[in-house]
Amino acid sequence: MSRNNTSKHSSFYCIGLNYKKANADIRGKFFLSEEAHKRVLEQASSEGTASILAVSTCNRTEIYGFAKHPFQLIRLLCDNTFGSLDEFQKDGQVYKNQDAITHLFRVGTGLESQILGDFEIIGQLKQSFSVSKQYGLVDAFLERLINSVIQASKRVKTETSISTGATSVAFAAVKYIQQHFDSLEDKNILLYGIGMIGRNTCDNLVKHTKNKNIVLINRTKNSAKKIAGKFSLQVKNFDQLQTEITKADILIVATGAPHPTITENMISGERKLLVLDLSVPTNVAREVAALQNTRVVPLDELSQITDKTIVKRTAQIPQAEVIIGEVKKEFNAWQETRNYASTMKALKARLKDIHKKEIQDNRKKIPDFNNQQADILSEKIIQKTINHFGVHLKENPSSQSETIALISEIFNLQIKTND
Repeated sequence: MSRNNTSKHSSFYCIGLNYKKANADIRGKFFLSEEAHKRVLEQASSEGTASILAVSTCNRTEIYGFAKHPFQLIRLLCDNTFGSLDEFQKDGQVYKNQDAITHLFRVGTGLESQILGDFEIIGQLKQSFSVSKQYGLVDAFLERLINSVIQASKRVKTETSISTGATSVAFAAVKYIQQHFDSLEDKNILLYGIGMIGRNTCDNLVKHTKNKNIVLINRTKNSAKKIAGKFSLQVKNFDQLQTEITKADILIVATGAPHPTITENMISGERKLLVLDLSVPTNVAREVAALQNTRVVPLDELSQITDKTIVKRTAQIPQAEVIIGEVKKEFNAWQETRNYASTMKALKARLKDIHKKEIQDNRKKIPDFNNQQADILSEKIIQKTINHFGVHLKENPSSQSETIALISEIFNLQIKTND
């Protein structure tokens, strides 16, 4: 199937769910595992999509791409996750064209992070972009847009203090622990799962506490050993998980399983246990919270922790938005120039088609028809017509989009703007 081209019939969309409207349980249903992410791209490719980006984190799952209708992208998401269309309609969001572009800039610069200024998302966007590129699903538009977002992210990080101080989901977990224990030095801490959040949590535990009784457990023991070796921590086998839970005062769950991996039969309830679930989907069964002496803290509750750092970061939002505006303006200028060039190219091709047909018709009707003179005359008329349109577009940038749309409609142009 041939690739769909961005034309007057297509728009750039962002569809997805995030923490602002969807809770962790709903976000978990729409979470894209590595395999699900691949299935989305494979399905998009088979359906003729030219360019698409899918990103899924603990805070959001979003798909960016061109479509005639956002339902095309929503269906892609629902087909490859456990989420339903009804659930998406209730808790999902759709952004179109400039709103979608602005949203991506805000996401990539940490302004839409659940904890303001958490810049882990830009790394996740880069990784998603790299995967899309491997599947041949990145066009010039998306590549330029992502590079512009990366540029804005770097500027926001270096030109503002919005990321100053240690504030992230991982740090929020450590801060919560510190607030609920007078001393951590004698507490047994079990960290289960050492993905990105797990590794960052481990870093923060070592950095911000003096605790040496930290045990790591991961399904892949070698991965845990690499992290443990860095900090001289203990590593236990996966089959020792339940035994280690009985010894723990604090259990941090940061696994990426699609279903709960900590169930009520794994916890005795005989000693006090604080359980922090940093996973999306939720990896601690609901029944665990009802156990005696057990306190379960979900991700969304941790993310609500605010302190002086967040207050200082909030004050930096206007400056960050100015930077976004500057970089976005450059991107839009590039896109307008590109649209202008593509329109002129398509218009010239259409006028030449008209010229060719008229030459053929009149050659039969007019005796001694001079084909050479007709070609020269027609070429001059075509070029002057193109120049007139071009001058108007350049001198009226504020109405360029409307003019391009009108030219496209009048001449029935199929304009490629995403190749």
